[in-house]
Amino acid sequence: MPTYQIRTPTTALPQGVVMAASPGTLHSPQQLAEEATRKRELRLMKNREAAKECRRRKKEYVKCLESRVAMLEVQNKKLIEELETLKDICSSKTN
Repeated sequence: MPTYQIRTPTTALPQGVVMAASPGTLHSPQQLAEEATRKRELRLMKNREAAKECRRRKKEYVKCLESRVAMLEVQNKKLIEELETLKDICSSKTN
C-alpha cells in the first residue's frame, strides 16, 4: 500500500481552499452539480428511449391481437353458417 505525505504548498492559498493530490478526486460543488445534472439528463434520455420502445412493442402486440380477433371472427361466422346448414339438413331428413 503506498504511503502518502502531507506537504505544505509552496504557494499561499486562501483559507479554506484544499489542494487535491490527484486531479479528479475532489470536485467543487459546481462540478458535482454539473455531474449530477449530466447523470440525470442521461437517465431521463435512456428512460425516454425505453418508454418509446415499450410503446412500440405494445402497439405491435395490440395489432397482432386485433388481427387474430378478426381472423377468429371470420372463422366463427363460417362455423355458425356450417352449423345452421347441418341443422337444416338434419331437420329435413327427420321430416
